[in-house]
Amino acid sequence: MSQLPAPTPDLEELEGTEAAVGPPWMTILHNCDCHTFEEVVRQLMKAIACSEAEGWEIAWQVHNTGKAVVKVGPENECVRVGNILAGIGLVVTVTPS
Repeated sequence: MSQLPAPTPDLEELEGTEAAVGPPWMTILHNCDCHTFEEVVRQLMKAIACSEAEGWEIAWQVHNTGKAVVKVGPENECVRVGNILAGIGLVVTVTPS
């Protein structure tokens, strides 16, 4: 008796299957005493499109705890955010989460 070949998935099934993606990445802003709060808030607003109030919250968190995660997402987005923050000399780390 011969075996029948395994059925191939329908096109719809293939379209619904998502490719495996790597773990999300994160951008971490570290504390430094070389920038004013206003500079940090302005740069956060540029980098992550947050409100001024959210920028102040993040800046205070960085000041009080030494660091804050400011972005979690795909590597390219986290690198983009890190580059904007580093553009004025802020200390950032981009790493898999």
